[in-house]
Amino acid sequence: MNYKILWKYKAPKMDTILLETEWISEKVIDRLMDDFIKTGRTVDITILDEMGNEWTKKEYVKLKKAIELEPSNIIVYFDGGYDLKQKVAGIGIVIYYDKGDKHFRVRSNYRLEELESNNEAEYAALYNAIMLLEELNIRHMPCTIKGDSHGVLKQLSGEWPCFEKVLNQWLDRIESKIKKLGIKPIYEPIPRSDNKEADQLASQALNNKIVHSQIEL
Repeated sequence: MNYKILWKYKAPKMDTILLETEWISEKVIDRLMDDFIKTGRTVDITILDEMGNEWTKKEYVKLKKAIELEPSNIIVYFDGGYDLKQKVAGIGIVIYYDKGDKHFRVRSNYRLEELESNNEAEYAALYNAIMLLEELNIRHMPCTIKGDSHGVLKQLSGEWPCFEKVLNQWLDRIESKIKKLGIKPIYEPIPRSDNKEADQLASQALNNKIVHSQIEL
């Protein structure tokens, strides 16, 4: 997660003014706060996170250890495929996240027999990706969601309408789960060439090769 530092600055013979940093990594917050305080002109400091939460410096220092144990910098890749002859779908999910100074990758795929099209497989892939975030206890965090199904992502972001009843039902499920988890989704359509991991997992699922793994990178 990224943060902003807001601080009240009192220059000689001037009124106090409110200054604000750009979004920065938690790794540099302490150093910047100490630097601001050393000027002797900082009246007050507030920390703001991407979810809209605010802390005083004292509160942030106290919460920092707990924050370091939570997943952060979460990136989700998803993809879905459909075998028309077998009437079966394969979905692939890859999740990258950090916990403290450690980096992790989760890979998972599923073979689903109740779907009817490749489009539906894409929606099912994203829904299952959100379910996997819940299993990882990822809540109240910004999550970047990447996929080569531009339709799914642009419909979720409100840029494109969705006219198919079945797909609208999937949209409702996805949005409901996101709301329940308090996740702030950042939708990022990507080229198929940048989604190879999730695509491979979806293809493996169609071939009955099921993968569920988590490793430290």
